[in-house]
Amino acid sequence: MAEGTIHNKDAFLNRIADKLGRKQSEVVALPAWKHQPQWSVFEDASSDDLLAAFCKSSTAKSVFVKETELANLRETLEEVIKKHGGGPIVTTKDARFSEYGLEQLFSDPETHIWNAALGRRNVELAKQANIGVIFSDISLAESGTIVQFNDRDIARSVSLLPVVYVAIIPKSTIVPRMTQATQLVHGLVKSGKELSTCINFISGPSNSADIEMDIVIGVHGPVEAVHIVVTDK
Repeated sequence: MAEGTIHNKDAFLNRIADKLGRKQSEVVALPAWKHQPQWSVFEDASSDDLLAAFCKSSTAKSVFVKETELANLRETLEEVIKKHGGGPIVTTKDARFSEYGLEQLFSDPETHIWNAALGRRNVELAKQANIGVIFSDISLAESGTIVQFNDRDIARSVSLLPVVYVAIIPKSTIVPRMTQATQLVHGLVKSGKELSTCINFISGPSNSADIEMDIVIGVHGPVEAVHIVVTDK
């Protein structure tokens, strides 16, 4: 069977339509929505406005936020790693670490760079890591959420399993909200580009609350989260 091929679709849908006592619609079209409020959030916001909103939303979710320029990124990241207990560290295998001048920082034996050839060994090393370092692909101002397009080298375990995750946020990745993020994903599909097998939306450290609304942080994942926003990228 070819990938993506659907068999017996019409027979299946016709059977459902028969049970409902009507014929299957031959043409399905989106309605013309009178109101679309999802587009009006931060509609006229500048990139600086979005940056401010992203930082405020992140802080509200117990995320530590640092702002820096590319020239000071390595120094800032070193400070964050030291403040949060140092290694062991795990990172994704991402060309942006080299592009942002961080490759040398992760060349020591205490850092494991995700290597798909090692299979499950990567997961074991991520479990033992104190800090995981990743890049955000899209960042949502409204909720302080980061988005990760996962693949064999950009593994979700890097943000999920260590005690602390550190996300590097290029300012250019900040968009108003989920609406724009999903629009970008739809654009990838329409253009025929290969889509990630998993897209993660990460909003701060792991949280859980019981019926008394007592929030406990770190129950299912990282205890602490840090967003380092690179303001000139």
